[in-house]
Order: sequence, then structure tokens, then C-alpha cells
Amino acid sequence: MDTWGIGVAAALAVGLPALATGWAQSRIGPAAAASLTERPELGATAILLIAIPETMAILGFVVAVLILMRTG
Repeated sequence: MDTWGIGVAAALAVGLPALATGWAQSRIGPAAAASLTERPELGATAILLIAIPETMAILGFVVAVLILMRTG
């Protein structure tokens, strides 16, 4: 694979999970805010549910780093 293809693969490894994370958080955020207005004791759960999709972006970054390191 040439240098251009490696760069595209690394960019996709970060970009697609980041888009998925943004989409998921756009759905979770309003739902968490609505549930917190009714039951404020769910604050820790809401924060946890907002943080979980972030792992997709972090793992995508790790995969991109691995792609770039493997190719030298």
C-alpha cells in the first residue's frame, strides 16, 4: 500500500468512529438532560452514558496510530 492509502486508512480509522460518537452523543445528551430534570439522582449514570461513546473515538485513534507505526 502506498503512502497516500496509508494516510487515508488512518484518517478513516479516526474519522468514522468520531462521526459515530458525535451521532450517539447527539441522541444521548438530550435524553440525559430530560431524565435529569425528572430524576436528578441519575447524574452519575448520565455522565457515564455520555462518556461511553467516547471510547469509540479513542479506539479509532489507537488503530490509526497502529496503522501508521506498522508502516514505518
